[in-house]
Amino acid sequence: MKVPFVDLHAQYESIRPEIQSAIQKVLDETAFIGGPYLQAFEKEFAAYSQTPHAVGVSNGTDAIRLALLGCGIGPGDEVVTVPNTFIATTEAISMVGASIRFVDVLPETCTMDPSLLEKALGPRTKAVVPVHLYGRPADMDAILKIAGRHGLKVISDAAQAHGAIYKGRPIGMVGDAVTFSFYPGKNLGAYGDAGAVVTANPEVAKKVAALRDHGRTQKYEHDLEGFNCRMDGLQAAVLSVKLKHLERWTEARRRNAALYGELLAGIAGLEIPCPDEQGSRSVHHLYVVRTQERDRLQKKLEESGIATGIHYPIPLHLQKAYSRLGIGEGRFPVSEALARRILSLPMYPELREDQIRFVAQRIRDL
Repeated sequence: MKVPFVDLHAQYESIRPEIQSAIQKVLDETAFIGGPYLQAFEKEFAAYSQTPHAVGVSNGTDAIRLALLGCGIGPGDEVVTVPNTFIATTEAISMVGASIRFVDVLPETCTMDPSLLEKALGPRTKAVVPVHLYGRPADMDAILKIAGRHGLKVISDAAQAHGAIYKGRPIGMVGDAVTFSFYPGKNLGAYGDAGAVVTANPEVAKKVAALRDHGRTQKYEHDLEGFNCRMDGLQAAVLSVKLKHLERWTEARRRNAALYGELLAGIAGLEIPCPDEQGSRSVHHLYVVRTQERDRLQKKLEESGIATGIHYPIPLHLQKAYSRLGIGEGRFPVSEALARRILSLPMYPELREDQIRFVAQRIRDL
């Protein structure tokens, strides 16, 4: 049996008529950049996030960059984030001229360790960017409490956490701004690149909206220099269609994760994701197990026709791109240990029960 890591075609086939109709409307109306389809999606995604403002942008990286700028972060400032994330998180910090400061993560959840956060702050620290990795919310109450004591902005990277809930609140409600990626493989994915910033602060929303479109407030009127970071109408129309199905897809991911957990429990040397905190909901963008035998297990699963991934194999502080920071091995031991042991199993809403059982049985056999 072949089990792909993700199957975008299966999802497309399940909503093909809706997608084709939405795209045709955009083509018929030539509403290619911004316009009514973007405005409709922004309104729908804000309502879904239970947040007053959603601003559609070109991709998830730009969402973080514009959110930082919208919150007043720039050259000379420091921003704290975690090293076990995709480089987009830190690229955005560098792009606004700020410096990166890392803090390690909790071994159970792979999200920022609040007990280490305060010690990582410096006199120039102006913001914290927690990452809701794999679709699991970070410990936001503790992070917000520390940020509040030090007057820091909290801008969450929720690229993998569409629909996640933290202690009864949609993740988009928690913090000064929350950023999303709609890369095709995400829980809510476009058919190209797209992203969004959600916020309860109207001034942040206004600034992000201006920055994404050359800093203009009206045609040919520019209050500041901005960028070309607009979401196109085709992506907005696709996302509006898919947003209607997101809750159903999320529950399918959660059922798949529960079945994995049931079938993989008790295997010696294999750790599975810990349960959600009371009142919180992980959305299982990825289902990540851990084992000292990671590389051998990955190879054997591949030989059985099972695709897997590693998210992420090299912590950012050890990447060549950040050699300028002069951070050697051993500074962030939890992130480094995770990088050697994590393995992402196939996870998507259309994953069948027989496929999950096949994957679990092969792992148990091995």
